Amino acid sequence: MTLQIGINPLTWTNDDLPSLGAETSLEQCLSEGREAGYAGFELGNKFPRQSEALNAVLAKHDLALVSGWYSGLLLTHSVADEIAAIENHLQLLKKGGAKVMVYCEVTGCVHGEQNTPVSRRPKMRSEDWVTFGRNLTQVADYCLSQGVQLAYHHHMGTVIESAEDIDLLMQHTGDSLGLLLDSGHLTYAGGDPLTVIAKHGQRIVHVHAKDIRASVLKDAKNRDLSFLDSVLNGVFTVPGDGSIDYLAIFKALKTVDYSAWVVVEAEQDPSIAHPLTYAKLGFKNLHGFASQAGFELK
Repeated sequence: MTLQIGINPLTWTNDDLPSLGAETSLEQCLSEGREAGYAGFELGNKFPRQSEALNAVLAKHDLALVSGWYSGLLLTHSVADEIAAIENHLQLLKKGGAKVMVYCEVTGCVHGEQNTPVSRRPKMRSEDWVTFGRNLTQVADYCLSQGVQLAYHHHMGTVIESAEDIDLLMQHTGDSLGLLLDSGHLTYAGGDPLTVIAKHGQRIVHVHAKDIRASVLKDAKNRDLSFLDSVLNGVFTVPGDGSIDYLAIFKALKTVDYSAWVVVEAEQDPSIAHPLTYAKLGFKNLHGFASQAGFELK
């Protein structure tokens, strides 16, 4: 089984809190990412949104387009409206050679609100799951027909956050919808990545790798902090620098024949966590864990 290791620009700049890394250029992100050893990047707010320009800037650094986040509004959109809204992003990814789109339903979300505790996140009503699952499957069917699979990102501060939410999402959607496993978000939400892999491993099509500083997480929960304040306090770090057992995660991924991208996505304050230093550390650790678990690296 072959893996590719990519990175998200959150190491350098932050889409949810643009003041973090605001002065950092896209050129710096890409050149340092390549220097650290990564084969590809996910999109961020500093990337061109025209396919020719995007593909050219990535090719300059010999980097692949891994994926890109999409903020879904399917709880308020019709299927037709959501497909129309997603089209430009879908085509950008498709023309760039990406095989998955990171998708998250953000209706009512609080992860971008610095003064709102993450505990106040929206929750799906039991009567909404069937309709939401059916509609999301239809959107996923369309994207897959275009050659790009939706990878659903369970995320703190949103309607699908916990392991129980993931179970319900998988229960109410078809196989065209893939699952993005984010061990950092899942651990923050009180879930166990190994349990999710065991239950839903065949649906996992994309992996975000971020670690948790357990003492910072405990403090964040004790003080009922917002997601952004937790990030600023350093709740996340790169794999191998926190409390999550990444070797066990890679061994579990190998048992379900995972063979796609693993992306370092560890948002920190770049003025405190030097981006190139942490990018190199994340790559070194991920490469080591994957190799120990028996993966080949492309």
